Amino acid sequence: MTPCGTSNRALAFGGDWTKMKLDIIERYLDAYTTALKNKPFRLVYIDAFAGTGQVEIATDDEEGRAVLRGSAERAIAIRNRSFDRMFLIEKDPERCSELRGLRERHPDRDIRIVNEDANSALQRLTRSWRGRRGVLFLDPFATELEWATIKSVCGTKALDTWILFPVGAIRRMLPRWKKPEEVNEQWARRLYRIYGDDSWRDLYQPSEQLSLFGPPQERSNPGVDGLLRIYKDRLRGQFGDRFLDESATLRNSRGFPLFELMFAVGNPNPRAIGTATPIARHLLKDIQ
Repeated sequence: MTPCGTSNRALAFGGDWTKMKLDIIERYLDAYTTALKNKPFRLVYIDAFAGTGQVEIATDDEEGRAVLRGSAERAIAIRNRSFDRMFLIEKDPERCSELRGLRERHPDRDIRIVNEDANSALQRLTRSWRGRRGVLFLDPFATELEWATIKSVCGTKALDTWILFPVGAIRRMLPRWKKPEEVNEQWARRLYRIYGDDSWRDLYQPSEQLSLFGPPQERSNPGVDGLLRIYKDRLRGQFGDRFLDESATLRNSRGFPLFELMFAVGNPNPRAIGTATPIARHLLKDIQ
């Protein structure tokens, strides 16, 4: 962990879909802490890619923008049973300074600001996880989340995990008319870190259309469904029945898919799965 700098810069990002995801996280945190109110566990909240604690979104009113409470602020506001400890992870020093101010406004809370790459921080935090339960929100700005981090989180068997998967950004990395080996080398390495293997290459197959150079390869299902299916298969293989098949697509104002919001239960106990998954399923259905 490194000390944070100082800044007054806010983070400008998002639209209506941003409010949807934040509302879901807030409602789940409220339900989660209520369910465990009388349990002896120490409860932890981890916000990876935490930003500043606030989010600026575009609106249709005269102002043209609005500032929302971010996921970190909403987690702090949960009072039915407060989280015993909170980790807010942010790599950018200026954004981190905003989180430091958020902590100073709540001196009664155990809030740890981690100015570090989220993948490195999470893999270190989860390596020796003992005697705690919690909720993790994985909300990358683009394609930063790595498969090694997913594996490390899964291994705790203690963190209910919300994953915002950047289908829009990944789609742009994979042109429709391209051989897999012609995908930009830097992008191919990034895709390997995201998926944990080269399974994305299976999306390409010979096209029925002919060219002067023979049949080109075409990415089957040129939208996001194929990309999402492979990632869900990977998550299902990792979490087993702790992974919820249902998910929600978050779209921009033109209807273009940006992210897929997904959920996996931490505790493998059937009672824990039976409690958490209906709540998550209900929340996800609200934005279908």
